[in-house]
Amino acid sequence: MKRFVIERHIPGVERLDALQLKEAASTSNAALARLAGRAQWVQSYVVDNKTYCIYLADNEASVQEHARLSGFPADRVTEVRGVIDPMTAMA
Repeated sequence: MKRFVIERHIPGVERLDALQLKEAASTSNAALARLAGRAQWVQSYVVDNKTYCIYLADNEASVQEHARLSGFPADRVTEVRGVIDPMTAMA
């Protein structure tokens, strides 16, 4: 599985309450179930008018299919080429 960052432009997303976020997560999970393991949602970051989502997927097409099934846009899909963190300095 490859790792992807998905940028979703969703005006007002930062104002959603806990129930609305729960419903959005349920919608996403239902779409993922239909993909039969071809994509996995890791987590999302909510910022002003956008979310940045981390997914594992077999390819970008599966990410785009999730967007279609869920109704959540995938405005920009970028494959992660590497990961660095503070521990990288210790390697």
